[in-house]
Amino acid sequence: MTEKHPALAVVVKGWPRLSETFIAQELAALERSGRPFDIWSLRFPTDKKRHPLHDQISARVRYLPEYLHQEPLRVMRAWLACRKLPGYRLARQIWAKDFRRDRTRNRIRRFGQACVMAQELPTETQALYAHFLHTPSSVARYAAIMRAIPWSFSAHAKDIWTSPEWELREKLSGGTDGAAFGVTCTGFGAEYLQGLAHNSDNMELLYHGLDLTRFPEPPKRAFPSGGKFHMMSVGRLVEKKGFDRLIDALALLPDSLDWHWTHIGGGSLNDQMQAHAERLNLTTRITWQGACDQPEVIAAMRDADLFVLPSRVASDGDRDGLPNVLMEAASQMLPILSTPVSAIPEFIDSGTHGLLVNDDPAEIAEAMQSMAADGDRRKAMATAALKRLRAEFGVQKGIDQLTRRLDAIIDGV
Repeated sequence: MTEKHPALAVVVKGWPRLSETFIAQELAALERSGRPFDIWSLRFPTDKKRHPLHDQISARVRYLPEYLHQEPLRVMRAWLACRKLPGYRLARQIWAKDFRRDRTRNRIRRFGQACVMAQELPTETQALYAHFLHTPSSVARYAAIMRAIPWSFSAHAKDIWTSPEWELREKLSGGTDGAAFGVTCTGFGAEYLQGLAHNSDNMELLYHGLDLTRFPEPPKRAFPSGGKFHMMSVGRLVEKKGFDRLIDALALLPDSLDWHWTHIGGGSLNDQMQAHAERLNLTTRITWQGACDQPEVIAAMRDADLFVLPSRVASDGDRDGLPNVLMEAASQMLPILSTPVSAIPEFIDSGTHGLLVNDDPAEIAEAMQSMAADGDRRKAMATAALKRLRAEFGVQKGIDQLTRRLDAIIDGV
């Protein structure tokens, strides 16, 4: 019996990834809505753990050659076969133009991966949908042009702010080689991309939101003013998360405040951050918990008194969008301290749903002290954030919106 394949293929950078629960949440919801798909991943998983959510997704996962030299015969067979596809010549012309402006191995790898994907896609595949507007969308774009099928994307943060403008404009150009539509998870990002798009109607705001059915009801919290004060953060140890500034802020806290900070997440700056904390004699007050699955994250949130995420704009322009961990903290009535970067103010009105301050260590330290000293204020903010989360940031509205868009391109509308 011939195996039946879905009409949609989803392209991701890596699968599964602990740091990208927003993608897993969306794909699980798409399956529940009746839209099946295959997953095509550009990289193999590197995380030792996985979220329970990943196990709820039944889609078949296909891995493209992570590096072309690792599977030369597969790449060569694909390239020879793709030369006979209807859109190969146009795809190669577009790639060559891209390569003249971006002479990198990564650009070559994208085209090789696209050839493999275009050659190996089942005949039933009618559309591609890529998460992230940089590398995954490049692979999806080249492959879709070769196969003469539409492609679309979901943009997030780094892919928007570190991609060259010429590349964004051309992917947003519509026509035979541009995306049929795009969505992005922040109003801040949507406004920027709509300004670059040939047709702004094809670029929509789509908040990830939070599927609250996956989370326990918030605990019956006490919000004491004084006593032991437990703060926590979740996020990769990379520049844009601002944890270096947070460590400096912790060093400014007075001896009279009995505090402890827990960090959850991995990242390239792990050793550097821990060494920085050690130089400031903070080691006994900090727990570095490393990468955790979602149940472990939620358990830590239920035990904490304040969630801190000091996001900032990195030196290369990278920045957060609207981090899902803020909504996860709100789901557990955990008060939030963050910064007014990118789309964070789209969820948190400072002073109402949490507190937003600049990423200056002195300001962060002052805000942590004021939050520790005022339990009533923390309770009011946490209550307001949970109410807003439930009313405005549920997941189903966005899934309905995305499903309509996907159905339209699959049905040829």
